[in-house]
Amino acid sequence: MYYEWRKYLHPSIRLEPVELKGRGRRYNEDFYQNLDEAINDIFLLIQQKTIYDEYAVFGHSMGSLLAYELYYKISRENHKNPRHIFFSGQAAPGAKEREKKLHTLAADEFIKEVTALGGMPEELLDNQELLELVIPRLRNDFRITESYVYERKELKIECGMTVFNGKDDDITLEELLSWKDHGSNGVKIHRFSGGHFFINKNIENITNIINSELTLT
Repeated sequence: MYYEWRKYLHPSIRLEPVELKGRGRRYNEDFYQNLDEAINDIFLLIQQKTIYDEYAVFGHSMGSLLAYELYYKISRENHKNPRHIFFSGQAAPGAKEREKKLHTLAADEFIKEVTALGGMPEELLDNQELLELVIPRLRNDFRITESYVYERKELKIECGMTVFNGKDDDITLEELLSWKDHGSNGVKIHRFSGGHFFINKNIENITNIINSELTLT
């Protein structure tokens, strides 16, 4: 989903998507049992870059929680902190508790709920065979996200923080503003038209903001 971003990012910024277990070339690897397992896996994938390189982290939806906890994993390992973190499509940790656990729903109801978020292309919904491959991965994403228990951190995030959100998503302004409680240098919040997957229709605007934040001298 990030492939098109390459056309808009500044030439000095190299986009490196992180491939999670159960996806792409890692399709046959077992699903993560919890968010901590995902964090440890991601850290192993990027650890060399967190020693030597200037880098930033972007995460959307579940990826925002991964980015948040990854920051503290990197810090505990005494590696270089990111220059900036971009959180997208997610309330601040500890600010929101979902009443409905989507990962426990029956298949038809689960598909209905996920489709309502806007993340299910028509060609996928019309292909039962493909749908049966995708649903278990999505369900596990919801399971580890909905099972995540926020633990208050003594130290706040020291790097720059930017939050992106769709105006029609079910995240309140208060839940977005709660990100301020997690950073020591404030946070910039940008809201766009669209729902949970607003990033798909706002690529140029989002990458312009990323370019601005990461190319500042």
